[in-house]
Order: sequence, then structure tokens, then C-alpha cells
Amino acid sequence: MNSKIRLLLSDIDGTLVPPDKVLTERSIRAVNDLRDAGIIFAITSSRPPRGLSMYIKPLNLTTPIAGFNGGMIIDPDEHVFEELTIDDGIASTTIGFLDEHDVNAWIYRGQEWYVRDPNEPYVEHEAEVCGFEPLSVANFAAVSDGVAKIVGVSNDRDALARAQRDLRTTFGGSVSATNSSSYYLDITNPQANKGAVVDYLSTKYGVPTSDIATIGDAQNDVAMFERSGLSIAMGNAEDEVKSSAHEVTWSNKEEGFARAVEQFILPK
Repeated sequence: MNSKIRLLLSDIDGTLVPPDKVLTERSIRAVNDLRDAGIIFAITSSRPPRGLSMYIKPLNLTTPIAGFNGGMIIDPDEHVFEELTIDDGIASTTIGFLDEHDVNAWIYRGQEWYVRDPNEPYVEHEAEVCGFEPLSVANFAAVSDGVAKIVGVSNDRDALARAQRDLRTTFGGSVSATNSSSYYLDITNPQANKGAVVDYLSTKYGVPTSDIATIGDAQNDVAMFERSGLSIAMGNAEDEVKSSAHEVTWSNKEEGFARAVEQFILPK
């Protein structure tokens, strides 16, 4: 228990929700208990903001919602507060990089999602998770400007790792390239990362980062772990992610989010 915690920032997939993506009653109750204790609750995700709208009412969210790993921040009425896009030249080159590495590319631009083939692996899965379908385009030439996020998609983890390595070697700090799952490589503006979301909320609410807790399960959550006073990894996280956190809770199949709130955050 950390009595200093005044704000909790939570990842969604693999963290706040179980594999079926449906909020549990215990998690909803934990969020309400945070609010009753005067602790601010906010969410962030690699998903597009549009794909987070189903959680606003059940959780009674009034805080900013950070999609695209912080690349777009909206309010609960879906008005855009802030948007960070990838440099147009880098976006076009990145698509080529992914093609060369035999990794499928998806484009997120504004609130829309673009694919070249709707039958590609994981498209149906992503549509079910986010609650909307992608737009199909023959190529990305007409939609490669003002891009919020590019996703490299493959069930070949080695291919994704090579693409990530080569992107970082080529562009250095000009992009952020992190895994939101074992089959997704998220590429965003370098300032669009979950660590920057911690800083944004710290400034907005006047809460020192030392008084902010974060909870997540994936590589793209490590940046917010590094910026917060208390970091909690899910039991289903990989060992590298767990080793980056102060605490480890149960898995998202075992009410790990709610247990973490009860054990580490709520005053006793």
C-alpha cells in the first residue's frame, strides 16, 4: 500500500480487462473505490481512442483518454485534446521497411484505420476488440500523411524483432517502436508514448509523478513504469516487463487489476 498515490493510470488490454475484453464487476468496483478514496483514475492504450469508447460509461470516466500510446488524447465526449503524428517522410519509409521484412502494415490516421487486405491475419480480431471495421485501400499512398500510428502485424516474432531493430537503427529517436503484444509492433511519434501520458496527467492535475501509479502488461507500458512513483506489472506480463515494475499482481484472468488496486493502492 502506498498512501501517497493520488492517480492511477491503467493500460487496457491484458490489464484492465480479461481476454474476452469485458470489464468485470470487481474491476468496476475497484475503479469506483478509487474515486471514493479521492484517487484519480485514467486509461491509456495502444488502441485508437475510438476503440476505447465502450469503457467510458461503465467506468464513469471524466479524465482524458490516451489512445495510440498517447498519440491522441481525447475527452470522454471524444473531443481531441492533443494529437501527435509521425513525420510524413518517415511514415512512408516505415511502410516500406515493414514490407521488406514481410510484416503486414496497418495505418491509423485521425479516427480511421486503413488496411490493404481485410483478410490479413488479426484484422478480424482487431475489429472485434475496437468495435469498428477498417477501411480497405489498394495502397497507402493517399493516407500516409498525418499518420498517428503504424502497426506492424505478424505472428513471426523474429520478423517483428528485426523490423523493430532496423527501424530504431535507421530513425533513432525519430520514432517510438514498441510491442503492444507479441504480434503487434506499434510505431508512433517519439513523444507518443505512455511515459508522456504520465507527464500530461501530472501537469493537468497538479499531481507529482511520484504520486502516480501505473499498471500494465506489455513492452509499451515500460515507458510509463519509468515515469511513475509506483509501477505494477500484470501476472501475465513477460519477465522483462515484470522486472521493470516495482510490484507484480495476478494475471488478467485472475482479477489482477482489481487485486492490485486493493493490495497496493487503496488506503487500508
